Amino acid sequence: MKFSLVNESPRLVQTECLVIGVTAGGDLSASAQDIDAASGGKISSLLETGDIETGLGKTTLLHGLNGLAASRVLVVGCGKQEKLNPSRFDRACQAGGTVLRDRAFTRCHVSLHDLEFEDSDPRWRLRQAALAVHRANYLYTVTKAPKDEAPVPLKAASFSGDESQEAILVEAEGFALGFAKARLLGDLPPNICNPAYLAQEASSIANQYDKVELDLLEEEHMAELGMDALLGVSRGSSNAAKLIVLKYSGGPTDQQPIVLVGKGVTFDSGGLSLKPSENMMQMKYDMCGAASVLGAFVSCAKLQLPINLICIVAAVENMPDADAYRPGDVLTSMSGKTIEVLNTDAEGRMVLCDALTYSEKFNPRAVIDVATLTGAAVVALGHHASGLISNDDELAEDLIAAGDAIVDRAWRMPLWDEYQSQLDTPFADMKNIGGMSAGMLTAACFLSRFMEDQNWAHMDIAGSAWKWGCDDGATGRPCGLLTQYLIDQSANS
Repeated sequence: MKFSLVNESPRLVQTECLVIGVTAGGDLSASAQDIDAASGGKISSLLETGDIETGLGKTTLLHGLNGLAASRVLVVGCGKQEKLNPSRFDRACQAGGTVLRDRAFTRCHVSLHDLEFEDSDPRWRLRQAALAVHRANYLYTVTKAPKDEAPVPLKAASFSGDESQEAILVEAEGFALGFAKARLLGDLPPNICNPAYLAQEASSIANQYDKVELDLLEEEHMAELGMDALLGVSRGSSNAAKLIVLKYSGGPTDQQPIVLVGKGVTFDSGGLSLKPSENMMQMKYDMCGAASVLGAFVSCAKLQLPINLICIVAAVENMPDADAYRPGDVLTSMSGKTIEVLNTDAEGRMVLCDALTYSEKFNPRAVIDVATLTGAAVVALGHHASGLISNDDELAEDLIAAGDAIVDRAWRMPLWDEYQSQLDTPFADMKNIGGMSAGMLTAACFLSRFMEDQNWAHMDIAGSAWKWGCDDGATGRPCGLLTQYLIDQSANS
């Protein structure tokens, strides 16, 4: 979808659909007032009769209003004016975007962002409205072509504004590109999106953007480095593991890079600790950590941020082959620390620990790993927040702030020494599960043992990367949070 700005009265904009927002108990926005005046008070009249719904996410499509160049007006309800906040505004914009995607429109003009609330910045509202409409416009078509009569997604959207806001739309496009990349990778079936496919995607990214290089480590090289934890997971699959390292050099050569590490388990059967068959098909989403860091990397490269960034994807498949690693095995990680495997379905931390150790070679200023790591994260936080655990307060605060700013929110959980004892075993330096209680926290404790000398944060996105049991597909999260964090850090470099 292409974005553009139009600096004229909404009544004069020639488009298939004008989009405005309304609230219960609030004044009409400037665009709504303009349309209301041009149509002889039609918007006010329909609000008074209740024929325009103002509830959050409710939409009303109006046809043939007099005095307008547009064919239709889509009115999006934003709920009670006094309750309108960034999160509710984002939900309303996405609701409007979904209607636009599912109708026979190819172009629209959006004025949702002139609806004022709290202390919101008009530039933020423009960026958020553009990103929300773009995200809602997403439609998976790789393995299911739309029917001939099916509506097609929007090709272009214009927004009320002038050339001084052009940079805001460019930023929104950067965010949108990353989200789209992350969602598509997450939604692809595992017979297509395997470790080799992720490596091909990384190669394509390196070829497409300036200042980007790719290093690709095959299993032989990983074995030389002692990555037996990662390779142990991969042993049961006929698809060879890949360690993908993308480097973006947008900052000074002496600037320490930020490193993003993504769990790329392209399908997780559980290995010999086989998962139940119910919902196993959703384990194609176990690489959404990799998808989100690749999406954030694409956004960074598209926006040409003045920062140095490393993206590491540990791409493997966890299958129950005759050579698969076993419960009871003791594996030696790249760090030299030994791990007793009690459950082969706790494979994400095995993959990540070697990737995290590898990240230290870049002398990073911060390392952030992203993974669909534990079902416990869904129990704790549901599908609304990503779990955040960190050994550095400033890093954690920056990530929380970034998530709040882009409405891709995270919630910090504790990393207390008391939880570490749940990983004790007489047979190795640690075991790979800590028991039923505090599963998200003990998984993070496991990873923390490989990041003792780094500013490190772990994001468990098992709930936010997709909604269990739903057909909505991947969300792309926390690509937005990561991109906003990179923007913030580049501004402070």
